[in-house]
Amino acid sequence: DKTKFNMGPENRTEVTEFILEGFSGLDQRLQLVLSLIFLLIYLTTVMGNATIIFLVYADHRLQTPMYFFIGNLAFLEIWFTSSTSIKLVVILGSGRRTISLSSCFAQSYFYFALGCTECVLLVVMSFDRYVAICQPLHYTAIMKPQVCIHLAVAAWVTGFTFLSYRLVILSQLTFCGSNEIHHFFCDNSPLFKLSCSDTSLLWKIDSVFLSFVILGSLCLTLAFYLCILFCILHLPAASGRKKAFSTCSSHLTTLGIAYGSCIALYLCPSKDVSLENSRIVALLNTVLYPFLNPFIYSLRNKTVVLALNEAIACITTQL
Repeated sequence: DKTKFNMGPENRTEVTEFILEGFSGLDQRLQLVLSLIFLLIYLTTVMGNATIIFLVYADHRLQTPMYFFIGNLAFLEIWFTSSTSIKLVVILGSGRRTISLSSCFAQSYFYFALGCTECVLLVVMSFDRYVAICQPLHYTAIMKPQVCIHLAVAAWVTGFTFLSYRLVILSQLTFCGSNEIHHFFCDNSPLFKLSCSDTSLLWKIDSVFLSFVILGSLCLTLAFYLCILFCILHLPAASGRKKAFSTCSSHLTTLGIAYGSCIALYLCPSKDVSLENSRIVALLNTVLYPFLNPFIYSLRNKTVVLALNEAIACITTQL
């Protein structure tokens, strides 16, 4: 029996676990192939981000504010993709689609808390690039180690504290009907739709808060990059402009994927977006974006590549 209920008051059945039905309509062989692909992407994502964290910690050339924040982003991406990808691989590979109520709530909380933290961290990183390019003479004085640590801690605390309201919201919901979530993780829209409680107020709170986080951080990030663009255009050396443009363009590529998927998922009316399209866009946000980050932010950087080659050479020599 794929459903699991407890008898609640007034002879109503209370849901104690959910079934994640995302991609259940696909052929079983195709699901197995996809599980292997997503597992490979997940392992590559974890290894790539873990490599960046190791290099930033071990190589003195990378112990600068920019790489400190990139290291924070890499650490965050490991947990962000793990919050959904592990369960997705299990669903596709073994067909075990059940998830308990508490696990579902925890997954929802960590997914959104980590997402909020990333939005704040991207603002901090754009501010760091703004100071480095537009005020290079004051960069060392402004971006002191203590300031960098405070900014990083503020990003993590903000994300996990602000999103604690989700735990309060979810704890107030009751589920007594269908327990099938038509998604591959416990996203807010399919979860709220299954609740027997009046969720109209919850929809409004969630919509307003997510809009504030996504649009607020996006506007601040774009404002810093716009200032950077004006500064780049006034650089005297063509080589300096080319290097700055190359760095900023790669950052803006990842921003386009991250914010584009978030806007499509959480700022567009859910009734206007099909479940199939929603799942595909969610894959961009939870699988593709964390996978691309190590390559776009770090592994195409000459200093990082040099540090990586030296680390590999050192390990090889010791073996």
